[in-house]
Amino acid sequence: MEKLTHGQLNTTNWNETSITEFILLGFGNLYGLQIILFMIFLAIYIITLSGNILILLAVSTNRGLHTPMYFFLGNFSFLEIWYTTSIIPKMLRTLLTMHETISFSACIAQFYFFGSMAVIECYLLAVMSYDRYLAICNPLRYTTIMNIKICLQMAACSWISGFLTSIAPIVLTFSLPFCASNKIDHFFCDLAPVTKLSCSDPHVAEITTFILASMVTIGPFLLTVSSYVNIISTILKIPSAQGKQKAFSTCSSHLIVVTLFYGTLGTIYAAPSAKQSPVLNKLFSLLYTVITPMMNPMIYSLRNKDVKEALRKLICKNSYCTCINNMVDQETMFKEMAVEVEKT
Repeated sequence: MEKLTHGQLNTTNWNETSITEFILLGFGNLYGLQIILFMIFLAIYIITLSGNILILLAVSTNRGLHTPMYFFLGNFSFLEIWYTTSIIPKMLRTLLTMHETISFSACIAQFYFFGSMAVIECYLLAVMSYDRYLAICNPLRYTTIMNIKICLQMAACSWISGFLTSIAPIVLTFSLPFCASNKIDHFFCDLAPVTKLSCSDPHVAEITTFILASMVTIGPFLLTVSSYVNIISTILKIPSAQGKQKAFSTCSSHLIVVTLFYGTLGTIYAAPSAKQSPVLNKLFSLLYTVITPMMNPMIYSLRNKDVKEALRKLICKNSYCTCINNMVDQETMFKEMAVEVEKT
């Protein structure tokens, strides 16, 4: 049995210990690359926060974006800020310290908030796909169905359901007795590496978590797939190529985000936890906790003309942009004067 330092456990009997804190090993096996990884992940975190905050500001300050589609996009950006904040700051400290300690209660909190945010994201993505389905397939009834009351109710249900769903896995997982080792071979408190430290059979906790995860992901996933089947079917019936392109442009960003989210999340949780390689577990976890959240605001801003225009107006509310615009206007004026002179 591996020895634990004083203060990390309380002895309850002769063969079992009660762990009061864990040690996150993070990427401790990548010696010499810690500082480089720290700088990379810090830059990614800053980009993620900046992108989502800009989208929130653009949606809230631009009256042209006060529609159901952008209301849900604002919710999604707000979610992504807390989704990444529940993981990355602690991961950055782990990279600097090699072995970062996290208290038992803090581990529970991280596990709970990360799990809740993942569930909320499933629901929000489904709601956003349903919104696009109504806009494209039932445009005449869209404003009647997607009124402000319905939008608020759908958003509230997504958030409340996410926070309630994660309670049972938390209770079952962290009520297990942990002994022998307090080292979590991961960069955050995830299900698989935490249950591996239990000195009793975690089968009930794992099965319960799997059933709940299936319920909250398969339902929204099927709704999303069904919405896009109808959307694509409707788009294909549009006679003009320009009409097809315009209709598809309103949902292409969301479709890419959905594919990235379910693709990366499904990769890590499809296999049984006992068969997961710790290295692959960390690698795939990086995709859906760090890389994908960074890409989401880029996808929504770069592929959406309304968001790009709102961001341009938001950024250009300073004197520099005003000065540039005045210079452009003066240059245009002089060119027009020169043309008039040539004509005379």
